[in-house]
Amino acid sequence: MTLRRVLFLCSRHRLRSPTAAALFAGRPGLEVDSAGLADDADTPLDAEQLDWADLVVVMERQHARRLRQRFAHRLKGKRVVTLDIPDDYDFMQPELVALLERRVGPLLR
Repeated sequence: MTLRRVLFLCSRHRLRSPTAAALFAGRPGLEVDSAGLADDADTPLDAEQLDWADLVVVMERQHARRLRQRFAHRLKGKRVVTLDIPDDYDFMQPELVALLERRVGPLLR
């Protein structure tokens, strides 16, 4: 079985992308990682993470824009998907978990 490597990105890597990584970690056929795109992110995105990923999942359109501005040369051949999930949730909040299941689940099938 080929592993799919999924990278989840949000702004500061505190709530949304860590929730997504925790939610999808350990699923068969998946490896996950997460980071933030803001300068003050708890875990800032680095180029090696992008090189590693098959699928890059961002929470908001502004994240996709920032990603392309800073790392366009590293995104060639990568699929970048925007989930349109605003920064309105706490870590592992049930509503966020449900939203991630609905929006990410189909991407992973």
